[in-house]
Amino acid sequence: MKFILLSLLDSARDLAPIIIVITFFQLVVLRSFSVPNLGEILIGIFLVMLGLTLFIHGLKIGLFPLGENMAYAFANKGNLWWLLIFAFALGFGTTVAEPALIAIADEAAKIAASGGIITDINKQNYANGLRITVALSVGLALIIGVLRIIKGWPLQYLIITGYVCVVIMTAFAPNWIIGIAYDSGGVTTSTITVPLVTALGVGLASSIKGRNPMIDGFGLIAFASLTPMIFVMLYGILIDSL
Repeated sequence: MKFILLSLLDSARDLAPIIIVITFFQLVVLRSFSVPNLGEILIGIFLVMLGLTLFIHGLKIGLFPLGENMAYAFANKGNLWWLLIFAFALGFGTTVAEPALIAIADEAAKIAASGGIITDINKQNYANGLRITVALSVGLALIIGVLRIIKGWPLQYLIITGYVCVVIMTAFAPNWIIGIAYDSGGVTTSTITVPLVTALGVGLASSIKGRNPMIDGFGLIAFASLTPMIFVMLYGILIDSL
């Protein structure tokens, strides 16, 4: 019981800046002292706090240990191909199930249909294609990230090369896909993908002799944010050419 209360207090502390900002603008800037549905809002804030508490606790006891243990097991197995297959499958599976990606893909399909880029009949195909494209790109990103950890490649050079490719692709991609592509890079770093990918990197770096988890274990999320921008712009070029 004490642990739950302490966890709730931690979540309340994390949410406090948001609540303070909203309250300040409501009372000082807007000068509105009557808040519609105040009771429902307070209940909603409590539910968010409770959900955040359970989510963080779940990460600590479930997803982080799972990712690290899998990374240790594959590293000890000594088979590079199985490790790369696991990294790709993990990146693809977590991304295709990412709620934020599902939401933005559906919204992008609606806007694309209303703008005449695709027909109403093809909205679901467009949304599914966008999700699969992003998921494939994250799977490829994890393969590159795992190879970087194993080989000891410098992270900064790979990131610089990737963003040079993003700039080049931006010049050739249709205007209507560029914003979606950039946003797709952001939605991959969300609730499901980040914990498992981070645990994979840290666990792998910890299990390989000569690798520092602080230096080599992090950086996979950067790849997971970078490659979707390139792939989604390629997806837009493909749709534009059909």
